Amino acid sequence: MSEKPVRVRFAPSPTGPLHMGGVRTALYNYLFAKKHNGTFVIRIEDTDQTRFVPGAQDYIMDALSWCGIMPTEGPGLGGDFGPYVQSERKEMYRPYAEQLVENGSAYYAFDSAEDLTEMREQAKQMGMPNWQYNSVTRGSMKNSVSLSSDDVKQRIENGDPYVVRMKMPRNVDIRFEDEIRGWVVVNTNNLDDKVLFKSDGMPTYHLANIVDDHTMEISHVIRGEEWLPSAPLHVMLYDAFGWECPKLAHLPLLLKPDGNGKLSKRDGDRLGFPVFPTNWKSSEGEIFSGYRENGYFPEAFINMLAFLGWNPGTTQELFSLEELVSAFSLERVSKAGAKFDPDKTKWFQQQYLRSTDDAILAEKLAKELDGNYDLSTLTHVCRLMKERATFVKDIWTEGAFLLERPTTYDEKTVNKRWKEATTPLLKEWREELAGLEDFSAANVEVAFKSFIEARELGVGAVLSPFRLLITGQAAGPSMFDISEFLGKEESLERIDLGLSTIQALKAQA
Repeated sequence: MSEKPVRVRFAPSPTGPLHMGGVRTALYNYLFAKKHNGTFVIRIEDTDQTRFVPGAQDYIMDALSWCGIMPTEGPGLGGDFGPYVQSERKEMYRPYAEQLVENGSAYYAFDSAEDLTEMREQAKQMGMPNWQYNSVTRGSMKNSVSLSSDDVKQRIENGDPYVVRMKMPRNVDIRFEDEIRGWVVVNTNNLDDKVLFKSDGMPTYHLANIVDDHTMEISHVIRGEEWLPSAPLHVMLYDAFGWECPKLAHLPLLLKPDGNGKLSKRDGDRLGFPVFPTNWKSSEGEIFSGYRENGYFPEAFINMLAFLGWNPGTTQELFSLEELVSAFSLERVSKAGAKFDPDKTKWFQQQYLRSTDDAILAEKLAKELDGNYDLSTLTHVCRLMKERATFVKDIWTEGAFLLERPTTYDEKTVNKRWKEATTPLLKEWREELAGLEDFSAANVEVAFKSFIEARELGVGAVLSPFRLLITGQAAGPSMFDISEFLGKEESLERIDLGLSTIQALKAQA
């Protein structure tokens, strides 16, 4: 028998923005599909209409597009298994629910919300706080198991509201093999009779999920650990329909930076880092920050996410998306929760920024600036500053002195480095520079070394005040490279301006 084609799906609910944990689930599905020449499907699971948030579906699609991991089938993308939004598939679910009732795997339940509340209260008073609708209690409730067939028929004909519940057998072990966790065994005595079909005519997540995965020919279900408790029910449903169950893989949780608990949607802004791929504005006007708007490259974000729960088994940490596809396997996904590290995330961003072509960085930087700067000039600025930057905006924040003369001079350096002999020494160095015909970085460096050796000076005695006069700062890229970039005339004028300003400051002190 030939192996089924690989078809995986990412099935978010449009109840708000896509958390980075959801993006990681999408990423692992994407990598798995690409690795096996399969198909990556997105399906919007909006069966819970009470929690539907306008704009959430568009946000999800935009976020995946920014990350570079767009599915090949889904709403707006086409495909042979649509519609890909569950509310648009509403009419197809009822026959499946009825099929389960007919084969004895499910039953009608007519209990009202008040009936269920009353039963829970009674159970609590009897010392049973965790009452469940299950094989033990269903006989005392209003359903097609406890009522006569005539009564059930009459209630349905009368239009009495009802739900369809799964009929969990008593004391049966449900066994399934998880691709990440190995064999899982759960006894049905620990499970309740979940609602499969609601009185509003919509299926619950459980029924719709199974029907859609089957009819969309999904071969592997790769989803978050939070769905592991639902897996036994889903396995039972596949059995009840007589369908082959897809292979299941439950991904580890994303944990807070301190490791204490699941990383939540509100942790990010509270702890000072984004937890969403892109900015999200709530209906109340509250804005939650995203990686895109914080200046992260999508490649760095994706590289970081890949390592939250997976490792390649090598020391390599920087991967292109194509390399991730090649290296990825479910066998190397961890069972244990993955602790999010915001500092490591910045490290990934730094590495990607440093490896990005200077001309591309210059185009990005130009969009950040208000001024009309020449792209070739900005390219040179990026070449000089990118080793000291984490984000594109840092190139300008740290390197504005390359295009604008300093108006202030680092006070700490002035106080520490500017001695009585510094001013005449820098005037001598200025004259040395003025005499250079070749103002290349290499030639300025040769002249500098010759200058300090002839006077038996340490490097810092001249280089630190030289940097201060030219840039106004205490640290930065090579002063010889900066000198070449600025040119002789600008460098000399900055030295003159700096000397007069600092002398005036010293005189006032």
